[in-house]
Amino acid sequence: MFDSLTDKLQGVFARLRGQGRLTEQDIGEALREVRMALLEADVNFKVVKEFVARVRERALGQDVIESLSGVQTVVKIVHDELTALLGGHDSRLSFAPRPPTVVMLCGLQGSGKTTTCAKLAHWMRRQGRNPLLVACDIYRPAAVRQLQVLGEQLGMPVFAESDTSPPRIAADAVRQAGGSDVVILDTAGRLHVDEAMMLELEQIQRDIRPTQTLLIVDAMTGQDAVQFAQDFHARLSVDGFVLTKLDGDARGGAALSIRSVTGVPIKFVGIGEKLDALETFHPERMASRILGMGDVLSLIEKAEQAIDERRAAEFERKLRENRFDLNDFLEQMQQMRKMGPLEQILGMIPGMGRLKGLEVNEKQLARQEALVRSMTVDERSDPSILNGGRKRRVAQGAGVTVQEVNQFLHQFEMMRQMIRQMMGGEAGHGKRRRRLRLPFGG
Repeated sequence: MFDSLTDKLQGVFARLRGQGRLTEQDIGEALREVRMALLEADVNFKVVKEFVARVRERALGQDVIESLSGVQTVVKIVHDELTALLGGHDSRLSFAPRPPTVVMLCGLQGSGKTTTCAKLAHWMRRQGRNPLLVACDIYRPAAVRQLQVLGEQLGMPVFAESDTSPPRIAADAVRQAGGSDVVILDTAGRLHVDEAMMLELEQIQRDIRPTQTLLIVDAMTGQDAVQFAQDFHARLSVDGFVLTKLDGDARGGAALSIRSVTGVPIKFVGIGEKLDALETFHPERMASRILGMGDVLSLIEKAEQAIDERRAAEFERKLRENRFDLNDFLEQMQQMRKMGPLEQILGMIPGMGRLKGLEVNEKQLARQEALVRSMTVDERSDPSILNGGRKRRVAQGAGVTVQEVNQFLHQFEMMRQMIRQMMGGEAGHGKRRRRLRLPFGG
């Protein structure tokens, strides 16, 4: 989402590099460009004005930090102020002292509310909770069925009733929650804020007294999202926002404006269509990503969720013993996919954002996976047995040419040689520090 803003801000800082101690004129010119970049990203005008004023005051009021260049000082100030703009610190979801915790999700139609209910339930289960999904949207065609299908995919219960009102459905669900310690209410939305919807949501909130009321905000709607968030908060006293479609092509203005304008924290962000594509929101990490600094902590968390520690240890042992084969290659590719789209993963690595020529060819990776899957277990274990006839069979099964099979095998052998050299270089260095094990030998 923030690619355009990141490019512009990096361009501003690049022009400042090499100037040593910055003058007031240097800072003034840089902040004019920062101001334009934020406005072009659809950030609220008042928010931009206050943000630039704070950065200017700090930048002109302090000397260059020892051992850092002037531009690094300005980058640090911008990073600090972006973090503050996004909320300053993590805002955790609150749980009731006695179960069940009731989370009421509300928002407009098309914001991804029902899908977010399922994503939140999946997130809750990863935290050791036992959630119950409740279908309170009886107006949108197939809304109840959509939630039931999502519940089936997750293997979670969905509470639904017919011929009754949403406030009654919510009350019955909480009363009959049974072994569920979290109840997630999927309420009805509209195409725009209207009185009937708000009255119904107010009644549910008044009757149920949810532990948390979360507003789903479509990040693609820009400044409109900020306006309707203000309207909702004025009526419902929203506890937090869930920004959806943060992986889209929007300019990011809603994410950078909504916390400052409403005073309500962002608690979660949706970063994809899959049911595990919901992350807790970390202001400091988001500020780092906007400035192209990467997000190593989130990368580590993704790796820890996706990678089985026992299998990782076994994989490392194979590498050290030079027994890495195409079966291992296939398994590592699958584990890498669990971490999410590779473009997202690369974006979390510091400095990778500057490599504009770098492209992740997901289709090529899929072709390579199909190629390996077209081999027998013996062929994956020992690719040297692949003669001409076997290669033709593999090529036909994967829908590629024999030339592509040869090229892949050559690349794989080159990679094995490189790993062998790397592992040989580590020998004799004594006891190594424990480090994060990433797929493909990272």
